[in-house]
Amino acid sequence: MAASPSRTRGARSASRSAADDGGYEQWPYLDEEVLVASRSRKVCLTCHFFRHHAGVNCIPLLTCQLHQGLLAQGEHLTRRCQGWTDDLARQRGWAPEGA
Repeated sequence: MAASPSRTRGARSASRSAADDGGYEQWPYLDEEVLVASRSRKVCLTCHFFRHHAGVNCIPLLTCQLHQGLLAQGEHLTRRCQGWTDDLARQRGWAPEGA
């Protein structure tokens, strides 16, 4: 009997998720030396390097891929680093290949 497509999809996403886990939880939290206050749209949330992941008990982990560090809850809304980069979707548009 063949597996249903939904089971196959779930198995793939679970194995991919397992590969991503572990590394992020070991990263240190970023501090004031890296993050500065920002009162514009240039905050971690709008940065190309910002990611969020489901941590233990589905508590979100907010990460910066550039600095390989964690962000405290709420910091992604009010702070940024000197390496802030505009999101590629914003730079090039949603479908640059169609232009």
